[in-house]
Amino acid sequence: MSGGVLQEETERRGAGLLPPWLKPLLETTFFSNCRFHGEPTNMYCLGCCMTDALCSSCLASHPGHHFIQIRRSSYHDVVRVNEIPKAVDISGIQTYVINSAKVIFLNERPQMRPSKSLANACRICDRSLLDSFSYCSLGCKIAAISDNRYLKQSPPSLDRDAGDLLSGDRKEQPPPGSRREKRRKGTPRRAPMGCC
Repeated sequence: MSGGVLQEETERRGAGLLPPWLKPLLETTFFSNCRFHGEPTNMYCLGCCMTDALCSSCLASHPGHHFIQIRRSSYHDVVRVNEIPKAVDISGIQTYVINSAKVIFLNERPQMRPSKSLANACRICDRSLLDSFSYCSLGCKIAAISDNRYLKQSPPSLDRDAGDLLSGDRKEQPPPGSRREKRRKGTPRRAPMGCC
């Protein structure tokens, strides 16, 4: 199978596995004032698949739908891990603990100046990460799957496809050489024993 055919097949499979509400969620702007109620818009309706954020008063007009609440951390949108539906595999995305809750960022947060000693970075935006993670946000992981950027950074194999990344069938391996080396600062200098 040629590289072009493999890439097309991967894109087709990856795009078909994304829930229909996921891309609109990532494109939605939160925390503006609701045009109907004047309250902050920090809710998203998974049943409607629209790019409009909702306030808590808007929820009454969406009976029986599933909602997730968007929160803010350092001026960026986050969502609690326990609120994300099981249809989306978030393995490989770095999690943070904010107010005693585990969260992930919705969209990429590129660093202004990448670290010189960058041992592990997001595969999309180069943000520094802990060793066991591949993406800094849900948006970066989805970009890797749907835009096929993931395959550009690691050699494609015939048995790997973007569907594996979403379904969680396979564990993502950290890139080779991602372990940070511990450097010694040198020989410790101590005061001589038995000073008078």
